[in-house]
Amino acid sequence: MNISHKSTGALEQTRFEKIHSVIFNDSKEASKIVAKEIADLIIKKQKQNKNCVLGLATGSSPISVYQELVRMHKEENLSFKNVITFNLDEYYPMKKNDINSYHHFMGIHLFDHIDIEKKNIHIPDGTIQKEKINDYCIKYEKQIVDSGGIDFQLLGIGRTGHIGFNEPGSNYNSLTRLVHLDYMTRNDARKSFYGIENVPNTAITMGIRTIRKSKRIVLMAWGNNKSTVVQKAIEGEIDSNIPSSFLQKHNNVTFVLDESASEDLTRIKSPWRTGSCDWDEELKAKAVAWLCKQTGKSILNLTESDYNENNLSELLLSKSYYDLNLDFYKRLHRSITGWPGGKPYSDDKVRPERSKPAKKRVLIFSPHPDDDVISMGGTFDRLVSQGHEVHIVYQTSGNIAVNNSDVLKFLEVTSSAFPNSKCENKNLIEILKDNNEILNHPEVRKIAGIIREKESLAATRFFGIPDSQVHFLKLPFYETGTVKKNPPEKKDFEITKDIISNLKPHQIYAAGDLADPHGTHKVCLDILLSVLDDIKNKPFMKDCWVWLYRGAWHEWPIHLIDMAVPMSPNQVLRKRKAIFYHQTQKDNVMFQGDDNREFWVRTEDRNRAIAKKFRDIGMSDYTAIETFKRYHF
Repeated sequence: MNISHKSTGALEQTRFEKIHSVIFNDSKEASKIVAKEIADLIIKKQKQNKNCVLGLATGSSPISVYQELVRMHKEENLSFKNVITFNLDEYYPMKKNDINSYHHFMGIHLFDHIDIEKKNIHIPDGTIQKEKINDYCIKYEKQIVDSGGIDFQLLGIGRTGHIGFNEPGSNYNSLTRLVHLDYMTRNDARKSFYGIENVPNTAITMGIRTIRKSKRIVLMAWGNNKSTVVQKAIEGEIDSNIPSSFLQKHNNVTFVLDESASEDLTRIKSPWRTGSCDWDEELKAKAVAWLCKQTGKSILNLTESDYNENNLSELLLSKSYYDLNLDFYKRLHRSITGWPGGKPYSDDKVRPERSKPAKKRVLIFSPHPDDDVISMGGTFDRLVSQGHEVHIVYQTSGNIAVNNSDVLKFLEVTSSAFPNSKCENKNLIEILKDNNEILNHPEVRKIAGIIREKESLAATRFFGIPDSQVHFLKLPFYETGTVKKNPPEKKDFEITKDIISNLKPHQIYAAGDLADPHGTHKVCLDILLSVLDDIKNKPFMKDCWVWLYRGAWHEWPIHLIDMAVPMSPNQVLRKRKAIFYHQTQKDNVMFQGDDNREFWVRTEDRNRAIAKKFRDIGMSDYTAIETFKRYHF
């Protein structure tokens, strides 16, 4: 096995795990290791004058692997002349030149940048006549066999547990075939297709048996939205409803995970159940929080028996159960503050933020032009009302999240109010009327970006922020006019570095969502953290603290919370009103996610839910709470 690993928590694979898995700190680091294994195999086969047969996957998970292989080709002369590839699947029906086709995906991410022979590339054809699909699939299987079988199969995993497009219910001995796609799979693809109604209902996919016959299999999973299904595949029983669990029967398979995707594995979620642990303060807090949930008790009601009966007796070797309870209680209690910028002229030893300087310069980084109010609107309001100099930094324009119908509405209002306005506006109106599916028209996207700017200014004005303290970075990586974004480049880092260096903040707030390694939030965070690492030795950075918030979908686990800001009923209403100013994102959201609730509803429910967790665990009773984790660079 060529994949070495560095994992957090318990390092060893445990008795709970039925598939070999390795956990990396970062998906990019993991992708480089996977790419190196593929490259070594290609080179080994070259020396033997043999072809190397690769089974390839699409989706967000393998993108970084393909980027690394391209780099190795260009910088290290890695040749693909002896490589034969077979892709797992393709949507049906689907034209090869469609931007959502896997032919297009593989071209832009790999094949167009390497020296592979075109005749050696095999991707299921989404244009085959339906009555000929069966014969086509039999031929695809024969081509794999005639090539000598797949030497290395790269896989991702869907939230249904699918591998390829083998959805729940797939047969263990299934071969390449036409399949019907699960609703969740189609829903996960809706962003690329601009709505689930545009996602094909069917696809051609390699079967479970086809995949199982591969000599080596590596499955990659990134982000906490994959953690539940990863745990079921690795630790659960073999189940046709979790097709990836069939890989438990393969003798040479590895799951390669980042920290977020592994968080539901027993060795990460409750490592004390797997054996002895290295008990640092964070792990102790995690254990006590877990024990509260397991027993349904508040912190100070936990007993010695509770620890002994739940595999936590090892904790009692260093401290009494009473002291363990009290330590966590104090830790959590100290995180609660109504002064997110620090309480002036007070003892800050038991508070999450410093008391000095009394008035701080604060930068709130927002990946899209509404994440600030959705994720930390109550804290935002507090910081302003307590006299801090608050700057809002919108990292991207968010222009693709505005429906064409909204752009048309604003153009028609302008045209009616000012009939002598520029004629190009009238031309755009006609374009939008004739074809409302045009989403990457540059002028349409420009107007969509302006709409989001003005909505943002309405919200920041409501909180009392001068327009001069609102900054729109429009990071270039985002400005493609489509869902697919460019990798961040030098300009993205320079723009981010300039805003921080010019304002010299005492506090920085940033979105800490890590669910999708190629999502906008993660890219914006990576850019920011890279810049902070670059400038960390500058004098002003010695007095700068960084706080990470999470978005509308996930909350920090209670043991990781370093600052909890309670909200009164009135502050909840003010936050709601600030969200309402983002009108184009309120009722007809382009990228709603799985949750059909409006953003203001889901964020209020989330804030109330974390307040309930605090109450259940033994803290005071608050209406709602926003939470933050401090980032140490």
